[in-house]
Amino acid sequence: MSSGNPKVVILLATLNGEEYLAEQLQSFREQSHSNWELLVSDDGSVDRTVEIVKAFAEQVSQRVTLQRGPGKGFWRNFLSLIRNKDTEGEFFAYSDQDDVWFPTKLQKAVAWLASQPDDVPALYFTRTALVGKNGKLLGFSPLFARTPSFQNALVQNIGGGNTMVFNRTARLMLAAAPPDIELIAHDWWTYQMVTGVGGVARYDHWPSVKYRQHEHNLVGSNVGMRQRTLRLRAFAKGRVVTWNDTNIKALNKMRHLLDPSSIATLDQFAQARKTRLPKRLYLLWKAGAYRQSVLDNIGIVIGSLLGRV
Repeated sequence: MSSGNPKVVILLATLNGEEYLAEQLQSFREQSHSNWELLVSDDGSVDRTVEIVKAFAEQVSQRVTLQRGPGKGFWRNFLSLIRNKDTEGEFFAYSDQDDVWFPTKLQKAVAWLASQPDDVPALYFTRTALVGKNGKLLGFSPLFARTPSFQNALVQNIGGGNTMVFNRTARLMLAAAPPDIELIAHDWWTYQMVTGVGGVARYDHWPSVKYRQHEHNLVGSNVGMRQRTLRLRAFAKGRVVTWNDTNIKALNKMRHLLDPSSIATLDQFAQARKTRLPKRLYLLWKAGAYRQSVLDNIGIVIGSLLGRV
């Protein structure tokens, strides 16, 4: 169990983020848990992003480190932060460049993570408050009721990376990914791996960040009719099949770390995707894979019938 005043390393990935970055950095400064340091990986910004980070470093007492990102997309940038060996802490927090953290974000995460065994991978994530470009509240992300698990993580990511905080044991596990691994997203993979190795995941109904919605978001809020339409289009175009292909391949590269029940779930799900009906539905049921809503679970069944899972 962690005790005292554990240090949190904030892992911030940036790329041309000058428009909102200063507000995000200011929210770090206003954290009630002040024992943090900031590790920034910039993926080749051509605006004032690096300048803003350097100015912030001179204004705070906490350590701020800036590294050059791999320049190969957002999840690879985050993975480079996870693998950085020049910084150490008890806990690690992903951060996007355009959100705003509520002042008690780290405090609440640390309180839960510190209660967990140090040698077990632990992941904390929360709901988000959705805001517009001007910071005005638009609503909240979906409220998930079912327990986080590998069976859920296999087919759905309920943890936004901008809310995730995890312990050192989880960080070391994630850093062990082979160089040739391919992911859909760093946060989805984090949820899959922590639950897949028998770690603990905590979904907090309390929103910890203001998640800014704007035209440059790589990943949207997943709320509303427009997002449902986009998901249906993705399903129709076979994108879900591609996502599952990528996830299964990545998980198999980390197979030696997964616990036996997760391996059984992974193998049954993978076999179900290649098996004819009706055995396909049986294996899908046996795998126990589930999404958070009834409609989404019906979608899995329909997708299985159509060979689109």
